[in-house]
Amino acid sequence: MAIHPTAIIDPAAIIHPDAEIGPFCVVGAEVEIGARTRLMAHLYVEGPTTIGEDNVIYPYSSIGAASQDLKYKGERAFTRIGNRNSIREFVSIHRGTVGGGFYTTIGDDCLIMTYAHIAHDCTLGDHVILGNSVGLSGHVTVQDWADISPYSGVHQFCRIGRHAFVGPYSVIKQDVMPFSLTSVQPEVQVYGANSIGLSRRGFEKPAIETLQTALRLLTRSGLNTTQAVERIRAEISATPELEELLGFIASSERGVIKG
Repeated sequence: MAIHPTAIIDPAAIIHPDAEIGPFCVVGAEVEIGARTRLMAHLYVEGPTTIGEDNVIYPYSSIGAASQDLKYKGERAFTRIGNRNSIREFVSIHRGTVGGGFYTTIGDDCLIMTYAHIAHDCTLGDHVILGNSVGLSGHVTVQDWADISPYSGVHQFCRIGRHAFVGPYSVIKQDVMPFSLTSVQPEVQVYGANSIGLSRRGFEKPAIETLQTALRLLTRSGLNTTQAVERIRAEISATPELEELLGFIASSERGVIKG
């Protein structure tokens, strides 16, 4: 096991023999670190926290610390990080609270860029990208393949749908529809489908065009959301992506961003 002599490891931590703990890291009790995960240097990890395999966590990040939620009273809560994630410098990830199901969870293959903050009870799916200084308030859900650009902030309880792209400096106060390109110019609104991102990930052109048509009806037709959904169902042939989009809208508690 490669543990630098300046690292401080609690005896109750469980470190895989193939993991690497760099200089001046502090790893607390009830921390479990998987195979080939590397804590580079000057990291603070507090338990109960589980970190999977093949992650690289860069210097000066803090993982598993107590929530900034004023309702948090020290109840036992958890942080869970999957596999193959890259967590860059000065990232903070706080553990869950009783009000959010006790868990803050990050999936697999995510890129969390410098100074990003993931607050209590957030759930990130797989292949998520958070740009520099992105802030997620508590109870935010970011679904698979979503990409949030630098200096954006997301309000509590909002959802970012699958394959959505959020432009830089956006303030997100409602749900962001899956497959959409949402940005602020000068206010946050939807600019159509995330066509480039979807194409890069192997979505066929007809599927992207169907989403583009649906999003135009939702955002440019002058119809309210209920009317637009009715028209989409009447005029556009159903696809799995379209059904996912419409299901996301139907389940939204905060409403969705349209513009």
